[in-house]
Amino acid sequence: MTKIMLVEDDKSLREIYSIRLVAEGYEVVSAGDGEEALALAVQQRPDLIVSDVMMPKISGFDMLDILRSTPETKDIKVIMMTALSSDDQRQRGESLGANKYLVKSQVGIEDVVNAVHEVLGDKTVANPANGPVPDPTAPTIASQPMGAQPTGIVAPTVAETPAAELAPTTPVETPAPEAPVAPEATPVEQPAQPAEGAESPAEQPVAAPQSANSAAMDELLNNTPDENNATWPGNTAQ
Repeated sequence: MTKIMLVEDDKSLREIYSIRLVAEGYEVVSAGDGEEALALAVQQRPDLIVSDVMMPKISGFDMLDILRSTPETKDIKVIMMTALSSDDQRQRGESLGANKYLVKSQVGIEDVVNAVHEVLGDKTVANPANGPVPDPTAPTIASQPMGAQPTGIVAPTVAETPAAELAPTTPVETPAPEAPVAPEATPVEQPAQPAEGAESPAEQPVAAPQSANSAAMDELLNNTPDENNATWPGNTAQ
């Protein structure tokens, strides 16, 4: 398996590059500065070193100079990455033997991955976990014309379709909603009609109530003795 060594003092960047390169199927070892990288390079003998330039202890340029002057590491491929975009820095890196020089502000992680493939000369890397990584230049289903049959995919025929999938399903009958029932009308009682020829209650005379004076007068008259009565005072026998 192809082995790559990452040399970066920024731990977050080192982890991001490491995860991405592992996904490509490479074995990755990492170092936090140039001094640690030189010791690992002799021990691990990586196929490629991706290194930052500005690092503590030993800079990337000094590390590259030592790698090229050491017999055990002189043939290791090196990609230099830096924030320095001046032409003299690029020329210095190339003169020390860098295989490629990248400016961090001008590239992304996918550009770094593509540079790794370019320097190593591999287009498809075997990934033991997920299988081979497809070549990005190979045609995909999305790049084929609409309506065209994708290459390598055979469309299923009716004969290959299971009979259970072809059997029509029985529709489920939905019961019709019941019609609303109208409420029963409450009969209204009509007043009884008076018999023919009889006076209606409204037409019958109503006796006027007697006052208290009229009642007293009637009682007085009833108790007054009759002049023709023998008991009337003054009437004597003739």
